[in-house]
Amino acid sequence: MQDPGDSEFWTPSPEDYDYLNDTDYACNDSEWDLSYSLLPVFYMLVFVLGLSGNGVVIFTVWKAKPKRRSADTYIGNLALADLAFVVTLPLWATYTALGFHWPFGSALCKISSYLVLLNMFSSVFCLTCLSFDRYLAIVHSLSSANLRSRSTMLISLAVIWLLSGLLALPSLILRDTRVEDNHTLCDLDFTGLSSKENENLWIAGLSILTTVPGFVLPLLLMTIFYCFIGGKVTMHFQNLKKEEQKKRRLLKIIITLVVVFAICWLPFHIVKTIHFLGLVGVLDLTCSVHYLIVSLYPYATCLAYVNSCLNPFLYAFFDLRFRSQCFFFFGLNKTLHGQISNTSSSLSAQTQKSEIHPLATKV
Repeated sequence: MQDPGDSEFWTPSPEDYDYLNDTDYACNDSEWDLSYSLLPVFYMLVFVLGLSGNGVVIFTVWKAKPKRRSADTYIGNLALADLAFVVTLPLWATYTALGFHWPFGSALCKISSYLVLLNMFSSVFCLTCLSFDRYLAIVHSLSSANLRSRSTMLISLAVIWLLSGLLALPSLILRDTRVEDNHTLCDLDFTGLSSKENENLWIAGLSILTTVPGFVLPLLLMTIFYCFIGGKVTMHFQNLKKEEQKKRRLLKIIITLVVVFAICWLPFHIVKTIHFLGLVGVLDLTCSVHYLIVSLYPYATCLAYVNSCLNPFLYAFFDLRFRSQCFFFFGLNKTLHGQISNTSSSLSAQTQKSEIHPLATKV
């Protein structure tokens, strides 16, 4: 089944059920009609939610420049990565609805596939930098001023985008259109790079290139950072000052982003890893197991895509500061004023009014 999810490495198709025909496997073609109907709807839903939500995040972070935290800048770049990806989803929705026929040409096939991988790498790298920033702010708050300076942050962002762009390059280079059974597919093309016998090794190598730096290593680093942070927060839990409480609230938001990212992407990487281990012969996959892997793949991909539209809603749900900024910058002061009135009846009307602007810029 052709699907953009692992646009660089593995795009399963109904023919995958006949895979390794020179072996003892004998699988029948699967019925894909349900996926042809569900996936385009799902892609367009993620497109609408992701476009609007990440657009609001980028606008809010941009407007809050005078009071912007380093974490806000990373969050803004995370939203930019998600936005760059979700704008390609109408193309993939059309591709799926047409029974995996790509009518948009070779250039858009390459660029769209490239943006899928660019989003995955840049998102996880931004989350890693966010985690490191919180580690420095909480564990080394007195000695990390230089490491958390604006110039250092800008350098880290440049490294994030450069490294993400380089790691996603194989998708731009190897992905292309090809005609098969009157359908134009957007698929991998190893012509000139390897023989048919070595193609599986290329797929396995590229898959490792995605999973290790794009998921395993960043998740390991973030786990280490949060272990140190947890020890520090627990040690001082009874005597948290107001400023430390703010850091702790921001920490909860970032941990939530990391956990949601891991939940959304873990099934995708597990399914893909099992598949390439089967291709290179490390795992002896039976026909039924391969059938299950190929069947689960598009839905694991869909779960990964959900991450690109979830983050803005996580900010809005967990971060009072972000909500306040949205209310302020989109001219919803009265709405925010009414919410404050309902929850803080002891404040005078004049005090409530004066609090609206500070809320929008509070650290």
